[in-house]
Amino acid sequence: MDLWLLRHAAAQARASSGRDQDRELTAEGLERAGALARGLAALEPGILRIVTSPSRRARQTAEPVAQALRLSEKLFESRALEPGHDPEEILSELEREETASVLLVGHEPLLGALLGRLVTGDGRVEIPLKKAAVARVEWERGAGTLRALLPARVLERLARAKGSESFR
Repeated sequence: MDLWLLRHAAAQARASSGRDQDRELTAEGLERAGALARGLAALEPGILRIVTSPSRRARQTAEPVAQALRLSEKLFESRALEPGHDPEEILSELEREETASVLLVGHEPLLGALLGRLVTGDGRVEIPLKKAAVARVEWERGAGTLRALLPARVLERLARAKGSESFR
């Protein structure tokens, strides 16, 4: 299985509701989410399904990617990607999947712990992702190989080089 991990873009420090899951992307975060969507689409990643944390900021990051990859009908939510969950929860969900390539959109430190677990097999190792960064791992039920680690600025350059139209 080809796993792509995407950390949400820059978000508000606090939502007006006071609830963490209601925090939205900042104006810069929204712009960056659109650019990274175009950059990821330029790679033609072969992603077939997108699974996002139900939090507002993760969903706002996932939606332009789903649109850019023409996967809006294949965008799903999983509580296993919410902050505070164990990486093994999302791995258990993925093991039941038949999809060959999945993009997971979520948060730190969960994604860093998941990435560490995927590439080292050790649940105590973390490989943190910066905001709006993408990692690609080829994963064979227990052992994974890191194939790419792309910071947001690289994806933005790909978007500019491709000259894609806006997906925002």
